[in-house]
Amino acid sequence: MARNADLGRWLAAVEPYLGPLTTVVEDFSGLTGVVVDLTTTLFLRAHLAGFDLPGRTSAGGSCQLLAAADGWAAVNLARPDDHANLPALLARLGTPDSDLHSAARKTTAAELARTAQLMDIAAAALGPAPWDRAPVRVERRGERRPRDLAGLRVVDLSALWAGPLCARLLGLAGARVTKVESESRPDGARSGHPGFYRWLHDGHDSLVLDFASGALAAVVAEADIVIEASRPRALKRLGVHPEEFLAARPGRVWVSITGYGRDDDRIAFGDDAAVAGGLAGRDAHGDPVFLGDALADPVTGLYAAHAVARSLVYGGGELLCVSMADCAAALSRSAVPPC
Repeated sequence: MARNADLGRWLAAVEPYLGPLTTVVEDFSGLTGVVVDLTTTLFLRAHLAGFDLPGRTSAGGSCQLLAAADGWAAVNLARPDDHANLPALLARLGTPDSDLHSAARKTTAAELARTAQLMDIAAAALGPAPWDRAPVRVERRGERRPRDLAGLRVVDLSALWAGPLCARLLGLAGARVTKVESESRPDGARSGHPGFYRWLHDGHDSLVLDFASGALAAVVAEADIVIEASRPRALKRLGVHPEEFLAARPGRVWVSITGYGRDDDRIAFGDDAAVAGGLAGRDAHGDPVFLGDALADPVTGLYAAHAVARSLVYGGGELLCVSMADCAAALSRSAVPPC
């Protein structure tokens, strides 16, 4: 995609943070031969949908940066259930306000985020990230056998953006990708811009299953690489266990994409996960604004695809734990000027 003036403005806003991501993309290209256009990867959805540059409302419109008593927090009402739960959230905050902005000013950023997460609403206090964890944590769970990506079978159980982007990049490197969806819960990205959905899934096979039937475990058993973005306990209830998958055959790779790590059940979407990692811009008054469009999503997808390519070079047998907030934090830390 050409870098027209519109995309150039989006790129200019995030460019100071892209150092680590550029390194990841260059290494992925060196390992696979796949050339990644960062401008397209980060901003195609915004371009196709005609989004404006974000301020304290996210580009997609569902996430708000709210001024709290001691800082800022992002609350993401991304699903119909989130809007339905808003009155209960306001009640839990213990204020008579019917407006979330007013209620936020009477509590701390951390308490606002914690209370929202108790309602299963994606939310995060704005960093700087209080941790220094790697974007991808690697757990060795199986035997190694070095293999090329070409011809390997990828089963993509993920949805929305980060996981499917990882699958797209592996497919471009020659892997055979099958997207698997539950017949009762299809990918929510299908309701977004159709051109963007096609871009993510072009050339992939599609399989819709009744997950309750036990068929999912059989499909996973045929894979070389699995990509998922589920809470670990949800897959276990379906008879799918990454540890067993990796131990069953040498050289396999399992990619687990979460908001905050496999030991943390908090949910996250791209905009609030970016805020959790401290990845936010500043306006003329020094107040935070969103960067990009759900920026932690494509950033995480790129980190995940690179991690798979590197794992295969060393023989696989690995569980790759990719945290969206940690990926965002890696970029956020890179933009801090030296003391």
